[in-house]
Amino acid sequence: MDAYDEGSNARHGPGAPSRPVPPAEQEIPVDQPGEPRTGIAALSLRHQVGVALALAVVAIGVCVHLGMTFLHVAPVNTVTRAHGEAVDDWIYPEFEQNWKLFAPNPLQQNISIQVRAGVRGPDGMTSVTGWYDLSAEDGKAIDGNLLPSHTQQNELRRAWDFYVATHDGENRPVGLRGALSESYLRRIMVLRLHDDAVRAATGGAGVIERVQVRSRTSNVPPPAWSREKVSTTPSYRELPWWRVARDEAEGGVR
Repeated sequence: MDAYDEGSNARHGPGAPSRPVPPAEQEIPVDQPGEPRTGIAALSLRHQVGVALALAVVAIGVCVHLGMTFLHVAPVNTVTRAHGEAVDDWIYPEFEQNWKLFAPNPLQQNISIQVRAGVRGPDGMTSVTGWYDLSAEDGKAIDGNLLPSHTQQNELRRAWDFYVATHDGENRPVGLRGALSESYLRRIMVLRLHDDAVRAATGGAGVIERVQVRSRTSNVPPPAWSREKVSTTPSYRELPWWRVARDEAEGGVR
């Protein structure tokens, strides 16, 4: 049986018609408050544009200052030769620097080490080879090599720097390590050119009796947009001939 509400004659049950809900009782959706905006996003569009412009000006100013400071403390180069006065006007007096960022100055020259040998053949005659550019050979071995060896990169360069630091302009040893640097450089030369030099001089058998080393130095040419004039004519420093001991000539000393 269907049930009735007293006083309203409303019938409730499976077959009872639904009663319309009064408007006052209907659920009205309410907008939920979102996360409050903070920072620049909380500003109006006009103020956001102003803040972005201010940050851009600050970033440009910082970049200009860092660039000027870098040019001021860097060694003399093409840019500072052309715009040195502008750099000084920016730095002095507020941002003066009394220290150097790079020490010693980076090398602005190409230096290659070359060697030739006097080889005695089986007939007892001695012939002199042409010059071998060992630096060029190391460069070819390094070019395109993702993992070049330490020897290819540094051995020849360090040996020459060691010799130059312990000898004067007349190739006379200075200090106690002069003889050591000469012996070190000579042995590297013999080991590097032994097979090629003997083969070129005698066609096969032979022994190296003496070697001579020289350096070829040329200035790095300036960029195309620079007005700087630099001589690209190479200069040479030629060392005297060195006698090679028998054990060195046969490759026994390493």
